[in-house]
Amino acid sequence: MKFRYDGGDGITRRLTITLSGGLEPAGPAGARAVVRLVPRATAELTVELAISQSADAGEASPLATAPLDFRVRSDSLWLNRVAARAGGDLDMLRSSIQGLEFFAAGVPWFTTLFGRDSLIAALQVLPFQPELAAQTLRLLALYQGDREDNWRDEQPGKILHEFRRGEMARAGAIPHTPYYGTVDATPLFLILLGNYTAWTGDLALFHELKPNVDRALEWMQRYGDGDGDGYIEYQSASEHGLINQGWKDSGDAIVDADGELADPPISLVEVQGYAYEARRQTAMLFGRSGDEGRAERLIAEAETLRERFNRDFWLPAMGFYALALARDKHPVSVVSSNPGHALWAGIADQEKAAATVRRLMADDMFSGWGVRTLSTMERGYNPVGYHLGTVWPHDNAFIAAGCRRYGFDEAASQIFVAVCEAASYFEHDRLPELFAGFSRAEFDAPIRYPVACHPQAWAAGSIPYLLQVMLGLVPAGFERRLRVVNPLLPYGVDLLELGGVRVAGAPIGLRFGRNTDGSVGVEALGGAHDVTLAVEPQSGYLPP
Repeated sequence: MKFRYDGGDGITRRLTITLSGGLEPAGPAGARAVVRLVPRATAELTVELAISQSADAGEASPLATAPLDFRVRSDSLWLNRVAARAGGDLDMLRSSIQGLEFFAAGVPWFTTLFGRDSLIAALQVLPFQPELAAQTLRLLALYQGDREDNWRDEQPGKILHEFRRGEMARAGAIPHTPYYGTVDATPLFLILLGNYTAWTGDLALFHELKPNVDRALEWMQRYGDGDGDGYIEYQSASEHGLINQGWKDSGDAIVDADGELADPPISLVEVQGYAYEARRQTAMLFGRSGDEGRAERLIAEAETLRERFNRDFWLPAMGFYALALARDKHPVSVVSSNPGHALWAGIADQEKAAATVRRLMADDMFSGWGVRTLSTMERGYNPVGYHLGTVWPHDNAFIAAGCRRYGFDEAASQIFVAVCEAASYFEHDRLPELFAGFSRAEFDAPIRYPVACHPQAWAAGSIPYLLQVMLGLVPAGFERRLRVVNPLLPYGVDLLELGGVRVAGAPIGLRFGRNTDGSVGVEALGGAHDVTLAVEPQSGYLPP
C-alpha cells in the first residue's frame, strides 16, 4: 500500500505500508486478516511503515550530548518519582537543528525551537547540563534578527520567538521561519549566558558570542524601547503576529480591571525585571573580561531602570505591581502572577517585595496547588483560561525563587510542596504545561487543562530548578566553588541526595539532612575533589 502527498512547499511525501502475517489490503486505507487459532496458539501480524520525501525538509540531526544527569534520592517517595519523571521528560524533549541541541517546548503543540521556552528550560537544568545551554545559545545566536521585517516581527539583534520547519512555513503561509514576536527572549538570552558563565567559570562562550551580546543590548535600547521611555514594550507589526508577546502570549492574556483587553504598546512588569537582570549579568561578563567601563555603564543603566520601575509600576492603593503599562502608560491594575518574576529578577524594592509576596500567597492567588496566573477576584478570571487563572509550574518556580531571593522562605516552601504534590496526581507523576486554577479546598486533586502540553520542557524543568532554589545552590565557577546559601528541605523531606551537579566542569554530589534543631546540614559526597563546598547559613538566597 502506498500513499503520496504533494505539499504546497514543493516536497513530495510518501508512505509505504508493508503487510505480513496474513494481512491483506482492504479498501483504500485499511487492512484485513483472518486468523484461526487453536487453544494457546499465537499468531503474528506485522505492519511496517516507511516514510520518505523528495527533499531534505530540515529534520533534526542525531543527538550528541549525554543524557541529563539529574539524580535525586530522598526519603520521600513522591519527590523521587516526580524528579525522575522530570528528568526523563527533559531528555525526551531534546532536539537539534544544524547539529546544535535545545529543548523543544512541548508535545504535541510546540515540538520545536522557541526562544523563551528553550532558554528557560536550559536555565532550569544549567547545573546539570551546561553543554546544552551553550548549544542553545549558539543556535539562537545563529538565527538572531538582522533586519527589519514586519511580516516576521524581526528587528536587528532580536532573539527569535518560534522556528517552524513544516510545509506551511516553507510555503510562506506563516511567518515562523523564524518568527520574532517576543520581547523577553532577548534579555533571557543574556541572562542565560551570564548564568552559564557563573556555573562554568569560563568566558570562552561570551567571547565567541560577544557580537551577539552587543546586538542584543542594542535591540533592548533601541528597538525594544521604541518610545524611549526606558521600558521594553511590544506591538506586533505582522498580519499574522502575536497580539501579546510576553510569556502570557494568548490573545486575551493581558486584561485590565474592567475585564477589557489592554491596548498596545504594552510594557510587561516581568520583562522590565528581565531587562534589569540582563544588564547586571552582562555587566558581570564585561567586567570579568576587562572592560570595566562597559560594566559600570550597564550597572548604572540597571539601577536607573530599577528606580524608575519601582515608581511607575507600583500601585500604592493595591500594594502590588501593575501587570503592565499599556497605551499612554495606563497601568493595567490587576493582581497577576507576573510580578513574581520581577522578584526573581531582583528589580523590586525590599518593602514592595514583602507586600508582593503576601499578595501572591493570599487565597485568591494561591490555589493550594500553586499560584494562579490571575486573581479569582478579577473580572477576567477564568480557572480554565489559558493565562487567566490557571496554574503554571514554571511560573511558580520563578515565583518561589523570587520569594527566596527576598528572604520569604515559608512562601517558597509552600509553592515547592504544592507543585510537587500536584505532579503526583497526574499520570506518570508528570507535570503538565499548566492545570486549572480551582482551589484545593474545592477538589481533592488538581484539574487537568484539556489541551495542555505534556511533556512540556519548562514544566519538567521546574523540578530541578525548584530544588536548586530550595537547596540554595549558588555557583562560583571562577573560584571552582559551590556556595550553598541557607539550604532548605521541603516539608516531609528529611534526607536528600543530589547528584549530577557540575561546577567549572567538575562533578559534585551533595547530601542534605535535617538536624534535630530544624536546620539543614550539607556535606559533599565522594568525588568532589576539584570543587570547594562553602555552606553559608545566612538569611535569604541570592542567585548568581
